[in-house]
Amino acid sequence: MSDQRKAIVDSMIHVCSLARLQETVDDIGARHVVSLLGDEFRVERPRGILAENHLWLRLHDISSPLDGHVLPDEQHVADLLQFVRVWDRRTPLVVHCFAGISRSTASAFASVCALSPHRDEAGIARALRRASPTATPNIRIVSLADRLLGRKGRMISAIQAIGRGTAAEEAMPFRLDLE
Repeated sequence: MSDQRKAIVDSMIHVCSLARLQETVDDIGARHVVSLLGDEFRVERPRGILAENHLWLRLHDISSPLDGHVLPDEQHVADLLQFVRVWDRRTPLVVHCFAGISRSTASAFASVCALSPHRDEAGIARALRRASPTATPNIRIVSLADRLLGRKGRMISAIQAIGRGTAAEEAMPFRLDLE
């Protein structure tokens, strides 16, 4: 594989469910993982992932406060954006939540927006929909990222334009390219 082609393959963000995490990491050779799950889940760092390359954001899939649940907040999203910005892109990144439908798709969308500031938000959202018919990004995470990235509501509008994904209990793993 040419160096240019390898750089393109490695600069991808893969999204999956918790159940498919280790399988996805193994299949694509990832060395960086973002977990978006509440503390009630026991997340074991996948084999091959160093502790400093695993970000666990302890939050729930909610968009407004709910007793007993952790609402995604600005610090969660800031931590996500910082983590992906220091990702060396030499190997793919995996982002997962419980089902691979909401928190992880919102975080993957936000990550691509952060790492590809020249790309149009609507185009990234359409690419997300093509990659995953079940993607229903958590609008709270998208809104917080929009504000932190200075996207002036364009991220929110782009996700609203693609609408809810097809109902599913678990998404099929997919990837989003940075370019």
